[in-house]
Amino acid sequence: MTYLDYQATTPLAPEAREEMLRWLGGPDSDTFGNPHSPHRMGRSAVAAVELARERVAMLFPAGGRVVFTGSATEAINMAIFGSNARMMAVSAIEHAAVLDATMQEWDPNATILPVNSEGLIDAAAPLPDRRQLVAVMQVNNEIGTIQPVDALFARLREAGALCLCDAVQGAGKLAPPAFADMIAVSAHKLHGPKGVGALWIRDGVELRPFIHGGGQEQGLRSGTLSPALCAGFGAAAKLAVERREEDAAHVEILWTRARDLFAGWTLNGSAEQRWHGNLNLRLEGLDVARLMSDCRDVMFSAGSACASGSGRPSHVLRALGLTEPQAKSSIRLGFGRYTTLEDLEAAAEKLIRAASQQ
Repeated sequence: MTYLDYQATTPLAPEAREEMLRWLGGPDSDTFGNPHSPHRMGRSAVAAVELARERVAMLFPAGGRVVFTGSATEAINMAIFGSNARMMAVSAIEHAAVLDATMQEWDPNATILPVNSEGLIDAAAPLPDRRQLVAVMQVNNEIGTIQPVDALFARLREAGALCLCDAVQGAGKLAPPAFADMIAVSAHKLHGPKGVGALWIRDGVELRPFIHGGGQEQGLRSGTLSPALCAGFGAAAKLAVERREEDAAHVEILWTRARDLFAGWTLNGSAEQRWHGNLNLRLEGLDVARLMSDCRDVMFSAGSACASGSGRPSHVLRALGLTEPQAKSSIRLGFGRYTTLEDLEAAAEKLIRAASQQ
């Protein structure tokens, strides 16, 4: 079996797993304490949480605070609903967590910022009028394009807007968005555990409580934290920062080889302004469902994992100007730290052979 779906989730780093095991704690251990309890076991647990918070903070710019959440989706919702910003602007290719929270629940009249045929926003385009909160992702989860968030957010903040960035796919891989006011990330997209994310909030930005109760997480998100999940997140974040250049060099080797292997396929999105661990391709007339059935030992995606099974063509690919048949004949391959060149070559051979037989 070959795993090529890194945008959906990444393998848990052994270092993160080891850190988590320490804090799972059985009845004969002293590591299962509630991190919000005042006794010795509680103080030990909260120390592990705070160490993890310091490590996760390495993913962000200086001058902000980290709030742990259950996911990046929760972090995004916390930012939107806690901001009191009743008018919004969002890019056309945002994750459903941003689009649905905005268009269905918060501001149905939000401004949609278009992208060009390569999946990129024009950072020099006219700014939306009277928008209090603008959400633009750093790296797109479907096509991997890297948005010019620094240039865009610098202009927006100067105009008085609040800037939210979904950095789920970029955290630990790219420099953090320097001018964002809030940044959402997820542990399981950088070799940490599922079930924990974080929202970074710039100093001076105030949010309303998102979950009410015991007042944990700086009063914004009540509920008992999992020391094991936080510790795993912290270990994964620390490792991602330390290995950033090494991981990027490995991904570049895989990308170059994959582009050669799939030379007859069309790339969706920019080849240059892109995280090269994302390869979104299309082949005219390709039946993706049949391809997935014929290549069951290759784990890849027919689009965004969050929208799989909906039967709808990708809103991201349609925003690029692709027709419905083109969008439906696209696949997404994702690779990274633990993908070997041999794994990639073997999987590509299977996919190309199966596609040629259709």
